Amino acid sequence: MKTDPPFAVIAHRGASGYLPEHTLAGVAMAHAMGADYIEQDVVLTRDNVLIVLHDLYLDAVSDVADRFAGRERNDGHYYAIDFSLEEIRTLRVHERQKPGGEPGFPDRFPHKDALFHIPTLEEEIKLIQGLNRSRKKNTGIYIEPKAPAWHLQEGRDIMAEVLTVLGKFGYRSRRDKAILQSFDFELLRNCRNELKTDLKLVQLIGENSWQESTAEFNYLRTEAGLQSVAEFADGIGPWLMQLVDTENNGNIEITALASLAHSAGLFVHGYTLRADQLPVAAGGMRHALDLLVNEVRLDGVFTDHPDQVLRWLHE
Repeated sequence: MKTDPPFAVIAHRGASGYLPEHTLAGVAMAHAMGADYIEQDVVLTRDNVLIVLHDLYLDAVSDVADRFAGRERNDGHYYAIDFSLEEIRTLRVHERQKPGGEPGFPDRFPHKDALFHIPTLEEEIKLIQGLNRSRKKNTGIYIEPKAPAWHLQEGRDIMAEVLTVLGKFGYRSRRDKAILQSFDFELLRNCRNELKTDLKLVQLIGENSWQESTAEFNYLRTEAGLQSVAEFADGIGPWLMQLVDTENNGNIEITALASLAHSAGLFVHGYTLRADQLPVAAGGMRHALDLLVNEVRLDGVFTDHPDQVLRWLHE
């Protein structure tokens, strides 16, 4: 099943190349740029509120260690699920930092300027729907419930919680501008078969070494694996390096993954295109886009720089 628009520009965590990820300011900028979808990663708080956050823990993007010293778990991380929404609202958000405190992307928004806050999923949806109304647009939402199996171990069904919130705001079917994605094959399939959602579903494809879930990603990239995905999902979300191989003497070779997925009736949204983190072999943003759109035949891409992708498409 193909997706609309013909090529989807998905703002990865908002306009995260310009403003800190998953902030309302970054969402507003991505909307103004004209992204087709804005991505939300979500986790649950202690009081069962969905907040927009990429990691299970708060320390990489906020001042939680300063405000709540001693609340970390044994692995040194401050997990969102150990904090109430009221506590999380006191945190200030900054650009993503490495464990040593250095910025993940040195040339992006100044990482020491903590001017932002962590929004709830409901707040972000209200912002997008409000901008859709005032700007006469139909920007969609693209949600990943993070680590659903881990949340189940903590006694929370994050998949069911997400579907409840989406239904509250009118996202219930494939006709609605909302897509649900997950690395977890079993729990994504459960959304279709047990929770009975009619939303578009996307199976994210990672590498087994990442341990994103118990899914066998090498198998899911085969013809048989993609057929099993197509039994319940509408598309796949592979890592860009699974679509193009740049390890053969610096030459770029296109893998069979996108073609196999299309043959199975699945659309393909690759992740993540960053203007400031392109492989040398890509030859710049414009060359990378030409390759992904015209040769790989992607149906959409997650990008930190939606304006640059849209400019190329318009030209």
